[in-house]
Amino acid sequence: MISLISSFLSCEKDEPVVPNEEELITTVNYVLTPVGGGDEVLLSFQDLDGDGEGAPVVTNGVLASNETYNGSLEFLNEAASPVEDITEEVEEEGLDHQVFFQSDNSNLSVTYNDEDADGNPLGLTTTVTTGDAGSGSITIILRHEPSKTAAGVSDGDISNAGGETDIEVTIPFDVE
Repeated sequence: MISLISSFLSCEKDEPVVPNEEELITTVNYVLTPVGGGDEVLLSFQDLDGDGEGAPVVTNGVLASNETYNGSLEFLNEAASPVEDITEEVEEEGLDHQVFFQSDNSNLSVTYNDEDADGNPLGLTTTVTTGDAGSGSITIILRHEPSKTAAGVSDGDISNAGGETDIEVTIPFDVE
């Protein structure tokens, strides 16, 4: 009887491992407010049907040359009712997330203004500095479970970060 019970128990399957449940992110808003005052600039990406037939709506912006901006990033699921603010989850799970910024305009720099509980960058609030007039685009990448201690990651270099991309969007901008 004991061997029958132990063989039954040893045949029980382990609970399945549920991978990271990705949230649907339909909208990325990057609000840039001039440090010295003035009108804020909204760079946004919205794709309410995800990979569906509808094209995303991208709102590009015009930044002033040689200006410094405070940046605030927002991730939303506008397909949910009510709208789900994914930014709150990213902030709460800061140890497991980091936002990366890449630009093809060398006169634009982005620095982190926030950090997770371990003192590593998060990227929901930033400082953006522009240089001379020009145009380009900025790519915003939200990475889940990056290796924040890997070489260059704390400086915003995604090449060694690993992890999974939750969303990646590219938004054009002009500097005048």
